[in-house]
Amino acid sequence: MSRVVILGAGFGGLACAKALANTSVDVLLLDRNNYHLFTPLLYQVASSLLNPSDIAFPVRSALRRAHNVVFRMMEVTEVLPDERVVVTAQSERIAYDWLVLATGARNNFFGQQAVERHAHALNTLPNALELRDHVLRSFERAARAPHDAAHHLTFVIVGGGPTGVEYAGALAELVPLMRRDFGPLRDAPVRIILLEGRDRLLGAFVPPLSAHAARRLEQLGVEVRLNDLLADVSATTATLTSGEEVPLGTLVWAAGVRPAPPGTLPFDRTKGDRVVVGPDLRATGHDRVFAIGDLGACPAAPDQAELPMLSAPAIQTGRYAARAILAAEDGRSIKPFRYTDKGIMAVIGRHAAVAELGPLKLKGFPGWLMWLVVHLYFLIGFRNRFAVLMRWGWNYIFYDRPIRFIVPKS
Repeated sequence: MSRVVILGAGFGGLACAKALANTSVDVLLLDRNNYHLFTPLLYQVASSLLNPSDIAFPVRSALRRAHNVVFRMMEVTEVLPDERVVVTAQSERIAYDWLVLATGARNNFFGQQAVERHAHALNTLPNALELRDHVLRSFERAARAPHDAAHHLTFVIVGGGPTGVEYAGALAELVPLMRRDFGPLRDAPVRIILLEGRDRLLGAFVPPLSAHAARRLEQLGVEVRLNDLLADVSATTATLTSGEEVPLGTLVWAAGVRPAPPGTLPFDRTKGDRVVVGPDLRATGHDRVFAIGDLGACPAAPDQAELPMLSAPAIQTGRYAARAILAAEDGRSIKPFRYTDKGIMAVIGRHAAVAELGPLKLKGFPGWLMWLVVHLYFLIGFRNRFAVLMRWGWNYIFYDRPIRFIVPKS
């Protein structure tokens, strides 16, 4: 029986493992974490709305009924395609017949070392928890030193894509609650600055929806700065390309990601460091290796750019890789991969969102309802769906975010 080794239990890797469940192959799924993370809601953990357990689900539980799938919590550091072996951080050599690379993405600071030192990211669960604690501590510091509140309560968010926009809106809605908790800070200045280097937010959306998102954020008190970037940063100051110097309390980086390969991969790569793949998602020159999701440089169509680094392409490429492997095992061919664009959406605070689903363009309350339904549907596990729905309902009715506690590191 052939062995399929899948690296990464994110959207692509887990989708591939599920599609191979209870089939004619043995599947070994490897990941450094023992949970699958629903990354689109990470910003809600960082803004004190959701618990970590609400958006994370044990991988073994997700695959409990898959009798041919085994999960091991391991990190792969090297891939040796000529030997059909992967090497783990524990120096264990694991052989494979088929390999699926689905290790996802990490932050891309574009070589700005100062930004990397001082910025808080929003791509992992530890990042989100660290950012949540930092924001809560900022209010504690401001309460102890009201004369310096403007410094502690200035938040600069870099990146006007969905992550930056959604976190800016969530943070803006957290501020009134924090003012209520901290009486002396009721009138203290709080600044939330969202930087975007292009001429509009949410560049993947049509301009009217981008404009709606900007207006909604401004209504919440967010300072939207277009055509402006971060020129330099220190522990206390952010310098913008416009020349303005901002006293800095918190810097949040949401300006881009790059592939996160398992060590050094001996495959052809694009300028963006993604693995070059053919129409069947196999790495160029390596018929037994698939690169999917954020790691694979699959175009949306033969004449189009690479697929966006989002959950929907990862899921579709993961399922396709599983079908291609089963077809090859049976001696069958399979049609080239074709991506089905199911749309994009972003929420901008309370009962406001933008959604672009093919010809359908939604904004405001209808977009928000669609956003709720889609995100609840794609969460794994009934308990998680129920818990998230209850927390959203509580916050909607009572304007309250109960997870406002700081967890010491030790």
